[in-house]
Amino acid sequence: MGKDLVLQALLAAVWRRKPKQSVMVHSDQGSQFTSHEWAAFLAAHNLQPSMSRRGNCHDNAVAESFFQLLKRERIKRKIYNTRNLARQDIFDYIEMFYNPVRRHSHAANLSPVHYEQQYFSEATKYL
Repeated sequence: MGKDLVLQALLAAVWRRKPKQSVMVHSDQGSQFTSHEWAAFLAAHNLQPSMSRRGNCHDNAVAESFFQLLKRERIKRKIYNTRNLARQDIFDYIEMFYNPVRRHSHAANLSPVHYEQQYFSEATKYL
């Protein structure tokens, strides 16, 4: 995975979400996340870097959990005829099921979308 791929993915997220306040971006210590381009992009978009510690597998627990669920719930024993079909199916899983529907016990049994909505509605009460 090169820095161009992660920069494109982060650009898509910034463009889509349009964060109004600083956002923390967590990564591991891969070369794509230690590049000057990555640091410049974060600074230009008011993003704060958060990097996992060397050799600490617990820092990636959330990502590992997500990929385990993706494999188990969506792509296990599935054969895609093209890379584009795989990309579409995984996109549908994430955007049409995982984020808006799938409940998570660590998020008060809410979906990620509903948890985030609740978080920001609570946060605006104190502004």
